Amino acid sequence: MRIVMLGLSITSSWGNGHATTYRGLVRELVRRGHDVLFLERDVPWYASNRDMPRPPYGRTELYSDLADLKDRFTDAVRGADLVVVGSYVPQGVEVGAWVQRTARGVSAFYDIDTPVTLAKLTRAGYSPSVRLFEAAACAVPIISDAWEGLDTFFRPGEEILISRSGEETRRYLQEVPDAERQEMGRKARARVLAAHTAAHRAETLEDYTRSVSSGRKP
Repeated sequence: MRIVMLGLSITSSWGNGHATTYRGLVRELVRRGHDVLFLERDVPWYASNRDMPRPPYGRTELYSDLADLKDRFTDAVRGADLVVVGSYVPQGVEVGAWVQRTARGVSAFYDIDTPVTLAKLTRAGYSPSVRLFEAAACAVPIISDAWEGLDTFFRPGEEILISRSGEETRRYLQEVPDAERQEMGRKARARVLAAHTAAHRAETLEDYTRSVSSGRKP
């Protein structure tokens, strides 16, 4: 597929968690044979803190403003099989409206951050913080607050500890042996590698795109 992604940043991870997510996703999409163009607004705070100015996968282009985006990339958006607009893109409402008017393929909104509208969150299912998966991927033992749906991602008591009070958190920190913590971290890492990597998300995105393109419900 020809894919165009418009995101907050892929060139700089300074002060945001978006770049690492996009890097993994774009890398895996390219690895699966897709042609991916990432479009990023060139802003001063990221320009001076670029830890990956030229990502080694896909193609990354910077644009200066909305007019520049339209002038240079209308054809790419119009010809793409999939166009994704991420959260916190500068002038995101205008960018999203332009994409919907221009794109002939599938267009989608990727909300990396916690959804603001709780009703939409309820309909969409559970939306855990990406930090849980990042920590687990590093085999870091995790103490989490309790929330519905957590057990669909990690097994409480085996891969993650659930705390419902400050006292319970204190007890975990003081009483759980180091060996047990480390084993829990290893199990959580194994779960992430088995089901929650960028490769898994790339495959899921492919499935959703095919479903929408064919008129089937994802």
